[in-house]
Order: sequence, then C-alpha cells, then structure tokens
Amino acid sequence: MALILNIETSTKNCSVSIAKEGTCIALKEENNGNYSHAEKLHVFIEDILKEQQLKISDLDAIAVGKGPGSYTGLRIGVSTAKGLAYAADIPLIAIDTLKALAKSITIEKGLIVPMIDARRLEVYSIIFDANFDLVRDVEAQIIDETSFKTYFDANQTLYFLGDGAAKCKSILTDSNAVFIDDHFPSTQEMCALAELKFKDKAFEDTAYFEPFYLKDFMVTPSKK
Repeated sequence: MALILNIETSTKNCSVSIAKEGTCIALKEENNGNYSHAEKLHVFIEDILKEQQLKISDLDAIAVGKGPGSYTGLRIGVSTAKGLAYAADIPLIAIDTLKALAKSITIEKGLIVPMIDARRLEVYSIIFDANFDLVRDVEAQIIDETSFKTYFDANQTLYFLGDGAAKCKSILTDSNAVFIDDHFPSTQEMCALAELKFKDKAFEDTAYFEPFYLKDFMVTPSKK
C-alpha cells in the first residue's frame, strides 16, 4: 500500500496532501483568489511533511494534477512534482484535474459537469454520469445559450461545478441546470485516484512528462 504526496495547482487553489492507502491523512490548501503557487507550494510541501514526520524518501510516489487549467499554475505544479520524483527516484503519477474535481460531489442520477475557467466565456469541461463513467470527453468550449442543449432536451439534470461554472449561471438558465458553488480541484479527491494508478503501475516518464494544456498558451499583448 502506497504513501503518496499529491500536488494540485491547475486553478487558484494551491493544494497539497499526503495519502496512505488511498486515504487522505493530511491536507494543506489555500485559495486566496490569486495564483500564489510559486510562493506557497514548496512551503505547503515542507509543512505537511514536517507535520507527518516524513521525508521525501519515505514516499512511494508523487501525484500531480495534470490539467487542463492555468498554464502557469500547471507549470509550477508539474515541475515541482517532477523534481521531487526525480530526486527521490520514485514514480510520478498524473491525475486528470477535471476527474478529481468531479469526484468532489456525489449524485444519485443526472450528469456531473466539472468546469475550469479558461478566460472570458470559455471553459474546459467534461461530462460524467452518476457513476463517474465518461459521457463526453474534455473540451475547450465557449459557453452560450445552446451549450449542453442536447442533454437539457433529453431532460437530464446537469450539475455544474468549478470556477468555470460560476460565470455560466446567467447563460445556462435551463431548469435542469444545477450550480454547485465553491468547489475547486483539490488533492483530497486525488488520493484515491492516485492509489489506483499506483496499484496499476500507471506511471509517467518523469523526464518527458508535460501537463495537459488542452490548447496553446496565448500571450496577451500589452496595451501600453
């Protein structure tokens, strides 16, 4: 059974946890509305290891949220995870950020639609059923009144969550749209997913692994 350090930085939530046998035994995260991962991530890792009286060498693997999400946030999280895994000579595990976000809720029926903000009216989204089976693969989509119409027309209840969902409330006004506030990708939900990948030896090539950006990084020209 594995002892795994989990790292998630794809949104404004900077999250670190330690999992033992797939159960979260320690969690440290902060979402202050800013991308402060460069300042917070290494401090969180040091603090959580110290609190659990662990060293990096005690770990069996490092798991990291692979995206999609913030380009800069993903770079920070993935580069940190790769550095730790390489230095300790332990496996690197990549977790789908949207799947981890979906796991933060439980429904009896309907569809789960985790969303990550991709600026303006664009989001990264995916659709799972109540059993977390994939219904529609991840997409970068611009939200308008016709988005998800097929599912609404089929009288399906859609549960939207994540920082991308908040800006869709005024657009997706169907009676079957349910919005769940204050949910962000967290390493708490990564723990069980990482354990499964560890058991399956579904490891990444530490040297060559790259985040899942979904679309190219765009530089906004200065207005000056």
